[in-house]
Amino acid sequence: MFFGLSEEQLLIQESFKGLLTRAVDLDRLRKNAAGGHGTDAALMRELATLGLPGLLISEEYGGSGLTLIEAAIVGIELGRAAAPVPFAGTAVMAPRALSCAGSPAQQQEWLPKLASGEITTIGIAVAEYAAGARRDATVKSQNNRLNGKASFVLDGADAAAFIIADSAGNLYLLRGDAPGVKKDVLPSIDPTRPLAELTLEDAPAEPLPNGTPAMLDALINAGRVILAAESFGAGEEMLRRAVDYAKERQQFGRVIGSFQAVKHMCAEMAAELQPCQSLVWYSAYAADHLPEDAALSALLTKSHMDETGRFVARTAIEVHGGMGYTDLMGLHYWFKRIGFNRATFGGPEIIRMRAAELQGFVAGAA
Repeated sequence: MFFGLSEEQLLIQESFKGLLTRAVDLDRLRKNAAGGHGTDAALMRELATLGLPGLLISEEYGGSGLTLIEAAIVGIELGRAAAPVPFAGTAVMAPRALSCAGSPAQQQEWLPKLASGEITTIGIAVAEYAAGARRDATVKSQNNRLNGKASFVLDGADAAAFIIADSAGNLYLLRGDAPGVKKDVLPSIDPTRPLAELTLEDAPAEPLPNGTPAMLDALINAGRVILAAESFGAGEEMLRRAVDYAKERQQFGRVIGSFQAVKHMCAEMAAELQPCQSLVWYSAYAADHLPEDAALSALLTKSHMDETGRFVARTAIEVHGGMGYTDLMGLHYWFKRIGFNRATFGGPEIIRMRAAELQGFVAGAA
């Protein structure tokens, strides 16, 4: 039995990798960060030519009709490039929410606009629920009106609409220009990932008919898989840069890559990172094909990748020595992406607790 990517998936991988390699370099990342733009609109248009916005949208609505594993493959390449474009929220979670939980009218209105790039961003407001603070979630719904506050809204800074969860775990579609919606942009550790905070006062929202707590859990887990994929790509890039630097940097008349301690650091990064690729692929495949494994594999994949990503980021900077902390090396773009992904939708401790609950390892767990 062959365990690997199909020819079509390899073509998708090479197409995105080729475009991102040509289009994104440190100068472009610096320019985007200095401008405070968050999203690189020109890069987003280039990626749209490869179908990025419509990857998970069915052909009926102008998309490619692909699955989460293809999205994970693309996510790895976006993470490798530290590409400043919205993906996990706008291109993955929003289409899945609308496709799986939305009404035909909602799908007809929003999915073609997402697939064509007419709408570039939809915010995902599920952070409190994802982090396990469900009792503390402040968004309350009554008669399709929302009140309260939603923090750490992914892709929320320039969103045309929001997929938002109330305290009971039901999903709603909230238009960005709806009355009673106040939005504040929040800074984040990764400047390419600005967050938002929504303050809602009797804001009218459309319920997603199938937006149940079970659907919300599946949606969050899909987002976790994509964040893990991005972190894996970012970790691979940090490892590559560390190895290249070790081959060039000289001390005491020798390249530092010839020192045993540096060799060990690079080998440890590679050994820790490589198994994560299979974890990402499997959890992405399970999301669409193995429902009995989908939730647990997503939780374990993100929690493990979060820990591995932090180790790789720290060690790659250590290989560079003091230079690793400078903007000249640019490692901070990948360091910040890994750190942002680690904190989003629950850190590894919270996620492992949820995985333990699913397996019945916690007393009183359902």
